[in-house]
Amino acid sequence: MPAQPTSRHRHLRRALALLFFLSLLSFSKSTDELQILLKFKANFEKSNTHVFDSWAPEQNTMCNFIGITCNSNQIVTEIDLPQQNLSGILQFDSICSLQSLEKLSLGSNFLYGSITEELSNCTNLQHLDLGFNHFAGKVPNLSSLSQLKFLNLNQSGFSRKFPWKSLENLTSLEFLSLGDNPFDRNQFPLEVLNLDKLYYLYLTNCSIEGTIPEGIGNLTLLQNLELSDNYLFGKIPQRITELKNLWQLELYNNELTGKFPVGFGNLTNLINFDCSNNSLEGDLSEIKHLSKIASLQLFVNGFSGEIPVEFGEFDSLKELSLYTNKLTGSLPPKIGSLSDFEFIDVSENFLTGPVPPDMCRNGKMTGFFILQNKFTGGLPENYANCSSLTRLRVNNNSLSGEIPTGIWSLPDLSIIDLTWNQFEGPVGSNIGQARSLAQLFLAHNRFSGELPVTISESTSLVDIELSSNKFSGEIPAKIGNLKRLSNLHLENNLVSGTIPSSLGSCVSLSDINLAGNSVSGEIPETIGSLRSLNSLNLSDNKLSGEIPVSLSSLRLSLLDLSNNRLTGHIPESLSIEAFKTGLIGNPGLCSEHLEHFRSCSSDSGKSGNFRTVISCFTAGLTVMLMSLACFIYVKYKLKNQDRPIKRHSSWDMKQFHVLSFSEEEVVDAINRENLIGKGGSGNVYRVRLGSGKQLAVKHIWKSDSGDRRSFRSSSSMLVKGNPRSPEYDAEVATLSSVRHVNVVKLYCSITSEDSNLLVYEYLPNGSLWDRLHSCQKITMDWEVRYEIAVGAARGLEYLHHGCDRPVIHRDVKTSNILLDAHMKPKIADFGLAKIVQENGVKDSSHIIAGTFGYIAPEYAYTCKVNEKSDVYSFGVVLMELVTGKRPVDPEFGENKDIVQWVCTEMRSRASLLHLVDTAISDPLKEDAARVLRIAIHCTMRNPSVRPSMRMVVQMLEEAEPYELTQIIVDEEGENSKN
Repeated sequence: MPAQPTSRHRHLRRALALLFFLSLLSFSKSTDELQILLKFKANFEKSNTHVFDSWAPEQNTMCNFIGITCNSNQIVTEIDLPQQNLSGILQFDSICSLQSLEKLSLGSNFLYGSITEELSNCTNLQHLDLGFNHFAGKVPNLSSLSQLKFLNLNQSGFSRKFPWKSLENLTSLEFLSLGDNPFDRNQFPLEVLNLDKLYYLYLTNCSIEGTIPEGIGNLTLLQNLELSDNYLFGKIPQRITELKNLWQLELYNNELTGKFPVGFGNLTNLINFDCSNNSLEGDLSEIKHLSKIASLQLFVNGFSGEIPVEFGEFDSLKELSLYTNKLTGSLPPKIGSLSDFEFIDVSENFLTGPVPPDMCRNGKMTGFFILQNKFTGGLPENYANCSSLTRLRVNNNSLSGEIPTGIWSLPDLSIIDLTWNQFEGPVGSNIGQARSLAQLFLAHNRFSGELPVTISESTSLVDIELSSNKFSGEIPAKIGNLKRLSNLHLENNLVSGTIPSSLGSCVSLSDINLAGNSVSGEIPETIGSLRSLNSLNLSDNKLSGEIPVSLSSLRLSLLDLSNNRLTGHIPESLSIEAFKTGLIGNPGLCSEHLEHFRSCSSDSGKSGNFRTVISCFTAGLTVMLMSLACFIYVKYKLKNQDRPIKRHSSWDMKQFHVLSFSEEEVVDAINRENLIGKGGSGNVYRVRLGSGKQLAVKHIWKSDSGDRRSFRSSSSMLVKGNPRSPEYDAEVATLSSVRHVNVVKLYCSITSEDSNLLVYEYLPNGSLWDRLHSCQKITMDWEVRYEIAVGAARGLEYLHHGCDRPVIHRDVKTSNILLDAHMKPKIADFGLAKIVQENGVKDSSHIIAGTFGYIAPEYAYTCKVNEKSDVYSFGVVLMELVTGKRPVDPEFGENKDIVQWVCTEMRSRASLLHLVDTAISDPLKEDAARVLRIAIHCTMRNPSVRPSMRMVVQMLEEAEPYELTQIIVDEEGENSKN
């Protein structure tokens, strides 16, 4: 008889059964989680990443996947994949099925779409990082994520109203970063003040308004507090002085007023403090105890009084920006001498005394700006050894003496600005070693001597402005080596000799001013080859000879050759009223068209004799009769023909689409009757084919030295070699491979030895500029404008993200957005476009391309352009669509454009609705204001915080007008019934 099981045996069997059951359960759960992770991976199949190479089903365990962490039970607790080039939409319904998930870190990727309410199911999350992505829509309610300690949604693309109320439940938060998102405006969120475990709080640029509450003092553990770029006003609260753990405090770009609160100096752990661009006042005495400070930014405020001498004892100070205040007294003599000092800008104050000698003592200083003060004395000799210096600006002071020789040759120096001082002596011959020098501004001083010939070796020079000094001698003969030179100003000096013919090799020159010198000889013909030249002033010199015919080819806005010794015939294209005053003072000049100039024909009768006159009369009569006969014949044969283009026996046509027309049909229709527009690079004609189809044909100006105002019609003017221009090459390179409904279609190019034609689809509604601002303006409600905005954005998104190699347009503006018969937009005019090279190199040019009012601010001072420059320009276009205003208008105030105007108006009033064009109907003004917020995001001064065009498209789609949405829904419902 078998033995009966004991109680111990029974318990053991139950335990084994339970263990077996749990192992089966665990295995089942692991299998489920593996499927969830593989589904997660599938969402990012198009991502350019290798992170998922290890994510294979045959792996022994998913816990070996890169970026995955499991607990001891082989259950997933962390997904950690920041900066992995992930591109796709997050599916939170599956992610939150990982019930033990504590960390989800997907920051700095390319995630897009909206975040669904299923996020609320991730109740065990302690760490959530979705920052620096391209999401759209609103942030869902976060109340259920009560375990969160770390929350980063910074610059993630979210908009609309943030669920501030849900922060009440997140009392474990230690790190909170929500900045750089275009949320709806909201009063300072008091819910934040109860998160007393916070050590990091970043709410910069997320549309917070009102005053900073005194309750901020509750957050005593804070080490980092950033509330910049919002709509905050009033005083800095007194209780902020209780945050003694702060090492970084940033409050810039608000409307804060008043003085620093008493006791502010108790924040002795502060390392970085930025309160710039506010309306603060009072002195800086509360700052003098912040001995650990490394970066102090207080510029554009109303601070007064002296700079505390204690600043000279700060042994960690690296950056000091106090410009545009009302500070007086002198700079502390020891400032910067005890630290690795890098940057000082105290411009636009009332500072006096000498320049401190030791700011570059440790050889780290890069920026030196003390302009528009009352400093005296000279530049200390020590700065001649400051090889780290990149920018030196001391203009508009009372500085004097000679410049230390070594300064002229500092290797990294890009700008020397010494204008409006009392400096004297020569420019050092070692300036040729300054290979990074782009801007040399010495105007309005007492410099003398000859320009060193070595200046021609400083080949990075873009601007040379030496006016109103005592320079003498000749312009260096090899100045043509300066291929990047854009502006040359030597007016009001003692310069003599001739104008070097090599000046015509400075292919980037746009402005030449040599007025008020003693320059003699003839004007070089080579100046006429400067395609970019816009202003030429050679007045009040001793120039002789004739005006070169080559100047006729230039598109000059200013020509001043007055008060010289010029003789002969004024070229016909220069004989216009606009240039008349610029030609006076030359008694030897003659013209058949300008009043107060003698007639050129009167010269011929003074130098012959009677027999010569008779002979000429006879010969002339014969020629006249023959000419009359030819004229009658030609008029009869070519009646009504006014052809600005020469016929050729052969043309080179390159097709980019299937064509239903020939080159003859196009060429035969190019005449002045069909001229519909003129641009900077050529004329545009409308061609109507026999089939009734219409085309737009652009003739691109040639890159030769001839007349760009008309097409060639004489064989003597044919260009040898390749007549193509950079604009032509850019258009063809860009558009020949582009296929997008919102980019203008280039059918073909037609070239001959003297003509470049580009044949496009014809868009009957002209440009967006015409429809918004010109005499062809029409009434457009918001639905039409919105569709134009979205369509144009999609076109740019395709150029930036959809092409094999990204295309940067560089001249995005309303006149380059054309409208078809249905008001659908198409991006046009790619004459300035740049294709990003395969190695990812972007364009860097010292010639600013683009149109004033649309040019991104960084382009003006770095001469670098990338996709974010197009984003800025498109933001201006959005502002035009919403406000109806032009990008530059006198009503904005002096030196202000639409971006500055919008920002100013935003700060002065609570709502954006008052900025919306009155032509937009009231029910849609709120929708338009939402797009204005997107425009503001696009035009941020810092390019890195601007959205990509892909993100802009998503934001615009989220801002679709409600009425338009309803129309679409109704149409879809009607279609489903049918």
